[in-house]
Amino acid sequence: MPQPYGTWSSPFAAADIASSAPRIDGARFVGDEIWWGESVPAESGRVTVRRSSGDTVLPAPWSARSRVHEYGGGAWTADEQGTLFFVEASDQRVYRLQPGSEPEALTAVGADGRGPRHGGLRFQHGRLLAVREDLGADPHRRAIIEVPLDGRAADEADAVRVVVEGSSFFAHPVLSPDGRSVAYVEWSGTRMPWQSAQLHVRTEGAGGAFEEATIDTVSALQPHWISDSELLYLDDRPIADDGPVRWSLHRAVRDASGSWQRAGVIAPADADTGYGLWVLGNRWYQPLPDGRIVAVRTNGADEVVVVDRDGAVQTLEVPASAHVSVDDVSGTRVLLSGGGATVNAGLWVADVESGDVSAVRGGAPADSAWMPPARAFTIDGAHGPVHAFDYPPANPNVVAPDGELPPYIVFVHGGPTAHVAGAASAAIAFYTSRGIGVLDVNYGGSTGYGRAYRERLDGQWGVVDVDDVLAAARGLAESGRADPRRIAIRGGSAGGWTVLSALVRGGVFAAGISRYGVADLRMLAEDAHDFEKHYIDGLVGQLPEAEQVYVERSPLTHTDRIDVPVLLLQGEDDQVVPPSQSEAIRDALAERGVPHEYVLYPGEGHGFRKAETIVDSLERELAFLGRAFGFTSTR
Repeated sequence: MPQPYGTWSSPFAAADIASSAPRIDGARFVGDEIWWGESVPAESGRVTVRRSSGDTVLPAPWSARSRVHEYGGGAWTADEQGTLFFVEASDQRVYRLQPGSEPEALTAVGADGRGPRHGGLRFQHGRLLAVREDLGADPHRRAIIEVPLDGRAADEADAVRVVVEGSSFFAHPVLSPDGRSVAYVEWSGTRMPWQSAQLHVRTEGAGGAFEEATIDTVSALQPHWISDSELLYLDDRPIADDGPVRWSLHRAVRDASGSWQRAGVIAPADADTGYGLWVLGNRWYQPLPDGRIVAVRTNGADEVVVVDRDGAVQTLEVPASAHVSVDDVSGTRVLLSGGGATVNAGLWVADVESGDVSAVRGGAPADSAWMPPARAFTIDGAHGPVHAFDYPPANPNVVAPDGELPPYIVFVHGGPTAHVAGAASAAIAFYTSRGIGVLDVNYGGSTGYGRAYRERLDGQWGVVDVDDVLAAARGLAESGRADPRRIAIRGGSAGGWTVLSALVRGGVFAAGISRYGVADLRMLAEDAHDFEKHYIDGLVGQLPEAEQVYVERSPLTHTDRIDVPVLLLQGEDDQVVPPSQSEAIRDALAERGVPHEYVLYPGEGHGFRKAETIVDSLERELAFLGRAFGFTSTR
């Protein structure tokens, strides 16, 4: 018997979504084992380190999470003998955990009981490098440091060796083979790293003097030493005068005089190797011992390739095709983490010679009856093509009524420079298996389509993103795939801003779900943390000159135009988008009697990590959509 969309029985319960796929946080070969970081929602989002032998390296209650730049990254590393170095989430100190022992602090605690923040850990040649962030200083200070391994810096903060300081932000410190030079990326506080970031090399000369060299880059990422006089790195400088601007592999060499010169691009393509540097420690490529390079190329979805020394490129057939990280190599084996169009998120080891691929953690094939591959969807918008991925309702046990079109949710990612890649996802199947379609949109400003697509949003945040999601939703309805009266919009952070802005426009969406979304640009500018302090300058304009633009584009200014139900979900401890943003919208909607619900989750920050929060938020979203669209859905 036919069943209306939205009411279908589903095997995907909210409780299952919280633990359905591992959240991999870095991976590497350690001796004969594979180690990886993994977030555990059932333990309040604690990040543990596990190994392929089956047991846990980092026991509870320890948690390897950095808060550098608020988004963290690079919170653990290890040596070949199985010693773990990690940043403890609670105090942000660096610790060492040797086999058979307890964690011991390697950096000092501050006067307030917390140490400076650390992240981007890198262990090479018996030395431990880190990015340090001191928020107790005004202005905030950051540096690349070397952490002594004898433990003296746990009591003497000055025992830490400062390798380089003086810039607003640092990332990707890496030592040369001889240990005399360190390559790193830095950028100014008035720019975001995907707008402008410089590659530097600092070399220790005779008598302890240092020489500093800058390699001409536009937006550099991930330096890697090939020899003491040769570097690989990523940059999105123009490859040709009339060609696309993409992050690509580049070489730089040091000549006999000690000067560094760019030595060309390696296997350029109309695809990105690299994306926005939101977190430390991301890796988009790894050289193999024989000189070949394994790299990820992104043009909407990801492709893993092997680049020969002569520049020839071959595709490495692996399941991963979404947010792929090339975590480590050992001989001809490469560790890859991410998601895929036909598999759940996971960690794989692939052999570039034999082509063998095996899952280390997760990566189970998706049941195509319940989770068919997403359909790439592109529509012409007011500002150019708009890219998206369409996940129509899918349930092998149900037949929909003749003549009924399904309700849909338009998903809007955050950033706004993030991107989606059409991955199989139990979180999406949670809706589609119940008869609710999902359209995941890469609006103008998203990474994965080149610099021009990303810069479409410059000065136009609240305009281009809104126009694009409206165009995508209209296009879906006009194609006959969605009920135009039952389309909702859902997004978090910057995506929540687009949700609220689209509801202000009206006419397309029948309901909206904002997860820790931005509501007031002036409030955001005042509360913005250091890393994003000037981000909004490029997206909207500089204050005070752009004051009127800030007012006019803020959804809070136009809540009188919102006349559809709104669900607001917020973390109480959010330092990126504080609760005051969601609460301002809540109060404005309450004053006008607009149907709404506001939920504040204690102990959650910017993004939900606890299993109980993930479950509650999903169940609330489902019930909210049922009320908005007139159906009762099964949990």
